[in-house]
Amino acid sequence: MPASRSRHLCSVAAALVLTVAGPATAASAASAASSDASDLREVLFVGNNWDGTADVIKSSGDFAKVGRINVIPDKDQRMAEINADPIKWIYFMAIRNSVGEGHDQFADDMYSTPDGKSVVVSRPSFADVVSIDLATGKINWRFPVSGYRADHMAVSPDGTRVAVSASTANTVHVLDIGTGKQLGSFATGDKPHENIFTKDGKYIWNMAIGDVNTALDDPGWDWTKGDRHITVVDATTYKQVKVIDMRQRLDAIGLKDFSDAVRPAVFSPDESKLYFQVSFFNGFLEYDVAADKITRVKTLPKNPATSEDRTTWVNDSRHHGISMNPAGTKLCAAGTMDDYATVVDRATLQEGTLVPASKPYWATVSGDGKDCIVSESGADQVTAIDFATGRKVTSIPVGDHPQRVRLGHVQADWTGPSGS
Repeated sequence: MPASRSRHLCSVAAALVLTVAGPATAASAASAASSDASDLREVLFVGNNWDGTADVIKSSGDFAKVGRINVIPDKDQRMAEINADPIKWIYFMAIRNSVGEGHDQFADDMYSTPDGKSVVVSRPSFADVVSIDLATGKINWRFPVSGYRADHMAVSPDGTRVAVSASTANTVHVLDIGTGKQLGSFATGDKPHENIFTKDGKYIWNMAIGDVNTALDDPGWDWTKGDRHITVVDATTYKQVKVIDMRQRLDAIGLKDFSDAVRPAVFSPDESKLYFQVSFFNGFLEYDVAADKITRVKTLPKNPATSEDRTTWVNDSRHHGISMNPAGTKLCAAGTMDDYATVVDRATLQEGTLVPASKPYWATVSGDGKDCIVSESGADQVTAIDFATGRKVTSIPVGDHPQRVRLGHVQADWTGPSGS
C-alpha cells in the first residue's frame, strides 16, 4: 500500500486537475492503408511498464523473441517538462508512489498500425500517447491526454482508430492511429480504465473503475470510490448510447458487498454475453447484454498464502486479466493476487489446473487461438497456457513488470529498430 504521504499527494493532485482538450480532425485515409499481408508478420507486443520498453515475440508456437523497442526515447525531454511544472511533478510523483508501487509507469498499452510500421503506446507517467517508428525507434507523433495520466487503450476493428482513457480527466480520446489527431472524445465515470470496440466497430464500451489507490477498501466504504459505470458510445459520433451501473445489477442478485468497479472484460464471440472482473473479487461475472442483467457468478479458488487484508492488494485488483478462446468455449482468468492463472470451461464454469504465476496482470489469446497468454508482472515473463488442456506450455522472459500484451504486426523482416 502507498504511504499516507503518497495518498496525500494523490488528494492534492486530484484537486488540481486541469482538463486539456485535444484537437479534432478527420480520420486520415492514408493511415488505413496497410501493406500486403505477405509483407507483415503477426507478433505479440509485451509492454514492460516499469522499464519503458516493449518486447516483441512470436504470436504463437515457441513465442521466441523477435525484437525490443524503447518506448521512452524522449524521456529526458519529458522529464524536463515535468520538473519545470509543479502540478505535473505532483502527479508524476503521485503515480510513482501509488498505482506505480514505487515505480514510474511508462508502457501501459499498445497497438501496431495496420501497415506494421509503427506501434502506438499509452504512457501513464507522461500522460500521453505516442507513435513510434518500428524501423528507427523515433517518435512519429505525440498526443498529450487531458489531465495527467494515460491508461488502457483499444483499437478499432479496422485498425485505424485508437481509444485511450485519460484517467484523471474522466475522458476517453479517440485518435487517428496514423496521425495522432483527435477524432472525438467522450465523458466517462471516475477513472476510465478498460475500453472495448464492438467487433462491427459501431460502439465503444468504457469501464470506469473509480479510485483504486485509497485505503478505504472495506465494503462499507465502497461508496467513497467514486462514480463507476460502463459508458457505451456511438463510435462515429462519440455520443453516449447507454450507461450501465453494475451496482444496481449486483444488488438485484444479492451481491451488495461486491464492488461495482468493472475491471478487465471480454465479450463472447456473438457479443451476447460480457464476462468481467470486479475489484476485490477472486473470480468473474457473466452479464447478459440483451437482458441487461448478471446471469452467473464464478468464484475461483483463493490462495491460502494471500493476505485477506484488502489494503495489501495491488490497486484493489485481486484478479485482473480475462480472455476467451476464438470458439468461445473457454475463458482464461489471471488470479493476480492469488498467483495463478486458470482456464475455465464457459458452459460449466468449471476451472481447470491452477497454473502457478507471479502476479499475473493480463490475459490475452495467441495468434493461432490455441493458447492463453498471461503477463507475469512479478516474474518478468509471459506464460502460455493451452486452452485445450489448461496446462502451461512455456514461459518467455521479458522486461520489468510486463502488463498489457496485445496482438499486432511488424514488417516481415523486422528484428528491432535500426539504432538499437
